[in-house]
Amino acid sequence: MILTDKDIWVFIELNDNKTPKNVGLELLNPGKSLAKQLGGHLVAVIIGDDTALAKEEASRYGADKILIIEDKVYEHYSNDAFATAFSYLINKYHPLAVMIGATINGRDLAPRIACRVQTGLTADCTELGIDEKTGKIAWTRPALGGNLMATILCEDHVPQMGTIRPGVFKKLAPTQPQAEIIEENFNFDATSIRTQILETIQSSSEDVDLEGAELIVAAGRGVATQDGFDKIATFAKKIGATLGATRGAVEQGWITHAHQIGQTGKNIGPKVYLAFGISGAIQHIAGISGSDKIIAINKDPKAPIFDLADISVVGDLFEILPVLEAEFTK
Repeated sequence: MILTDKDIWVFIELNDNKTPKNVGLELLNPGKSLAKQLGGHLVAVIIGDDTALAKEEASRYGADKILIIEDKVYEHYSNDAFATAFSYLINKYHPLAVMIGATINGRDLAPRIACRVQTGLTADCTELGIDEKTGKIAWTRPALGGNLMATILCEDHVPQMGTIRPGVFKKLAPTQPQAEIIEENFNFDATSIRTQILETIQSSSEDVDLEGAELIVAAGRGVATQDGFDKIATFAKKIGATLGATRGAVEQGWITHAHQIGQTGKNIGPKVYLAFGISGAIQHIAGISGSDKIIAINKDPKAPIFDLADISVVGDLFEILPVLEAEFTK
């Protein structure tokens, strides 16, 4: 197989331990679907100094081909080296579209690449599709503070590019590695990197892994008070769940933004999501749609979240909570 101008590329970003970040593997799922519909191949792009683990995982999770640039100069992320290398690959192979995870590094890298190859970029997407009229990729993202969704097309330039939030898509079922490996030699002068890592300091801020959690308990304005929210937090701790919250709960000061779920927070895809006192604003619904099972508890029988929930419980959450605690204790 050779690379074509109909191919869909997904950037596989690496962790410090050389394993691939989940978002890259997640994006192989929609990438596979888009490539099939558009008549191209799904290509995983890996840049690093030790790509063996990432190469194997990308192959297991759906890549048809894997395009690799490996060199000691790419040991740590720098926008100088990575943007130059990635732009070189694009100018050589001319992919139809490039998808990059909306991580800290991804949000830094993608616009630099887009500027260098003179194309557009849709940032922070939460949905992907194909526009029936033009055949272009439809990149959907929140707008106006998450109060509406905008679908954007890049009609006149290629590659079509976008960054996509972690946790929006689920990984494909793993298979035996069988992707074609294409290794590129691209020498980047290390002295051209304008930044250096002098020291790595662990952030003192909370690190809440909502995207990777399998069981999440979340609360919204319906808990009414800090005390009410704390009761939900205690319940979450008892059952070993990760604690989440709506934007309203965060704005009330009951919990930090690190726990926020939704368009202005994090997208999640747990096996079970328990929502206490959450009405279901569009911003929140968009962030939880990847959940396998949604259990919603709200005293308002017309709460929008019930339209999405697998199990809907209408009632006073503080009367229901002790019953749930007793059952989980059993």
